[in-house]
Amino acid sequence: MGWIWPCVALIVSIWVASVLKIASSSSRLRSEALFLSSSLEKKKNVLLVMAHPDDESMFFSPTIMYLASEGHQIHLLCISVGNADGLGNTRRQELYGACTVFNIPREQIQILDHQNLQDGFNNKWEPHILSQIIKDSLAMWNIDTVITFDNYGVSGHPNHRDVHHAVRKLMHEKLPREIEAWELISMSIFRKYSGPASVWPSLLCYSSYQKKEMHLLLNSSPYKSYRAMAQHKSQWVWFRKLFVVFSSYTYVNTLHKIS
Repeated sequence: MGWIWPCVALIVSIWVASVLKIASSSSRLRSEALFLSSSLEKKKNVLLVMAHPDDESMFFSPTIMYLASEGHQIHLLCISVGNADGLGNTRRQELYGACTVFNIPREQIQILDHQNLQDGFNNKWEPHILSQIIKDSLAMWNIDTVITFDNYGVSGHPNHRDVHHAVRKLMHEKLPREIEAWELISMSIFRKYSGPASVWPSLLCYSSYQKKEMHLLLNSSPYKSYRAMAQHKSQWVWFRKLFVVFSSYTYVNTLHKIS
């Protein structure tokens, strides 16, 4: 049993070093970033397209906080109210509460309750319905940039993946203006639950990519992610509390450009 405490000490040391690395690297990466940099003369209207209330806090908080720090307008399109357990109205209000933590105004939030786009692992969301809804949101908010899930959707949830396919479908259509789309890279199970330690392989991968095609966004205020997720009280059970602490998505988002 004498090996337990040295292992605990090693894990704590790695976490502390990783948090310090995130804090020290976030400003450097921001200064290097070509992704919606604060040096841009015109601030962008950015649309985050997600599937369920709480996706923003569980998966996209480093991206949201980066965009807010750069002064861009963040708009949020949530495709469902998350009514799989009959809590849709409650979850809608919880999402508004989480967005208050992120300083996203209510008028920049759209939460749908479409009869053909209901929350559920067995519910297929049709790309043509989704892409038209997203297209309408692009026009309504004069969007320049779209951010969403990648093909795996972090957890493999079919609703997450359907959102990705709809955005990709839309990017192949002729749009009235030029719009960039970016996807949140899904990580392996080991990296997904490595907490802040995921910064090391993320930095290594980032260094090998062209900076115009991939961007690494670090969260120097992870407690804000915890506070935002805590607004989703109906979902704030013990395993989600652990998820926010141990999930790499609390600390690091890697975005890849959808061509």
